[in-house]
Amino acid sequence: MDELRKSFHHDIGDVRTELVHLAAFVTEAIPRATAVLLNGDLEGADQIINGDDEIDARALELEDQCIQILALQAPVAGDLRQIVAALKMVAEVERSADLVCNICKAARRIYGHSLDPTLRGIITRMGEQAQQLYIAAIESFVENDAAKAAAIDDMDNYLDALQKQFVQAIFESHAAGRIDLQVAVQLAVVARFYERIGDHAVNIGERVRFVVTGWLPEHRGAARFRSRADDSTEMPRPPTLGSSD
Repeated sequence: MDELRKSFHHDIGDVRTELVHLAAFVTEAIPRATAVLLNGDLEGADQIINGDDEIDARALELEDQCIQILALQAPVAGDLRQIVAALKMVAEVERSADLVCNICKAARRIYGHSLDPTLRGIITRMGEQAQQLYIAAIESFVENDAAKAAAIDDMDNYLDALQKQFVQAIFESHAAGRIDLQVAVQLAVVARFYERIGDHAVNIGERVRFVVTGWLPEHRGAARFRSRADDSTEMPRPPTLGSSD
């Protein structure tokens, strides 16, 4: 039994190490993608986009590794939480890498169009905040820090506010004739990409809290659905004697 435990902890350690390496790629790629967007760097865009194939391959290998651990070692309790959370985190990181690539693809579509200082400033801040969210998420994972993980949601609120501010600035820039409609649409989509990267960082933080404390995020939509389902299946009560029904 001791040998099995040692084997499990060795395997989960390998999973955690590789997951951190994948997440580090995203963390480092966010400012690179922002620079590509601001500078119209087509070569840099191609480098990030072409590098995504490696991330996809490594993510698939890591998912397979997690599944093998589940199948061969049948972990329970806290050990099970670790491997299940890692499996879900792999998907969050892989999708984040896709979003970074999407920023670069948008940069190619608006190549040659200039952006006014207001738009450039907000793009810079969105990139910085998205990176900070990812750094906090990975640090909370490495340190098993539930408190730091819980704080990521508040950090994401600032990124959400920047997205709304950016969309408003896009409208104003388009109305003033500084950017055409195609560029405006692409920039609005870019804002969504940054916002989604932040959401994935929040999700990673929630998985960290799950591993450390067993806490599960409240699924409000699912709760509302169950409540409506319960209400719809509740049988009407028969009238009581002396009632007016």
